[in-house]
Formats: sequence, C-alpha cells, structure tokens
Amino acid sequence: MADGTNNGNTKEHNVTQKITPCLWFDDQAEEAVKFYTSIFKHSKVGRIARYGEAGAEVSGRPKGSVMTMTFEIAGQEFMALNGGPHFKFSEAISFIANCEKQHEIDRLWETLSEGGEQGVCGWLKDKYGLSWQIVPTLLGTMLQDKDSDKTNRVMQAILQMKKLDIKRLEEAYERSEV
Repeated sequence: MADGTNNGNTKEHNVTQKITPCLWFDDQAEEAVKFYTSIFKHSKVGRIARYGEAGAEVSGRPKGSVMTMTFEIAGQEFMALNGGPHFKFSEAISFIANCEKQHEIDRLWETLSEGGEQGVCGWLKDKYGLSWQIVPTLLGTMLQDKDSDKTNRVMQAILQMKKLDIKRLEEAYERSEV
C-alpha cells in the first residue's frame, strides 16, 4: 500500500520513494533525461516504457517510441513522459539545486540556462521550459537569521542578482551598518 502498510499481503513492495515527480514533455523526454543525467552527479537513466499499439493509437505517438523514462538525480527519482503538446511547464513548480561552492552555481547556471532563459534571484528556465532555482546551501541559514538587518541586506543583494554570487551574499550578510 502507498501508506506503507502491508494489509495482510505476503509480499512487501520495496518502495524507497513514495512520491516521484513526473515531467510532461511534448516528445523530448528521452533527450531531456539524457541532458539532466549528464549535468548532475550521481545520476542515472532507469526504466524505459515504449508506446504499444493501443497507447500509440490513443496518443498519436508512433508505436515503439518512448512513452516514459525514469531517471535519478542525486538519489531523487523522476519520470519523464512524452505526452504531447497539451501541457507546458510553469514557474509554479521549480527544482532547487543546492550548491556548496560558487563554481557549482556557475556550472549549473550556464549549462541549464543554455537555450532557455536566465531570470532573477537565481531562477532560470532550461531549454525545455522547466524552472530551476540555483542557490547556495548557505542561503537558508542567512535568510533565517534572527538578525533582521542581516536578512534584509541579504534579500536586497539577491534582488540585484540574476545568478546568485556567494561572495556578494556573504558580504551583505556580514556587513555592519555604519
């Protein structure tokens, strides 16, 4: 069962992740999966399901073409679906990539935004329209500090940036008002 109970069944299902985000693509699921797994460490392609005759007929997709693919990024499982042009990504859902070092932010920012759009405050859209937030891991600590002057200075710095800059954020955080 999805709630983790067995309900008398003799076989346990080996479920390690209860919720798997499904990303709906027109027909670029395989390309997107290869792109994402090439960018992030500890990533891999999982299972591939192809359209059979019935699915192809209903979807308008060629029989034998990729219907879904599972993949992992840093232990997080995702599914990519070639579902047609009916739905598009929006900023209402984004993935946060937490980065320890500036070079990680720089690499992900450049790679993910190529062919997409660079936004403000660490946000970008990749070439598939998926929204990402590329942020330093220390940002949460800075923004949750009990010193409201510090958090305000950090927020003011963020609002001036597209790609987040750790050094500038640390300077804003540590700066004392004169």
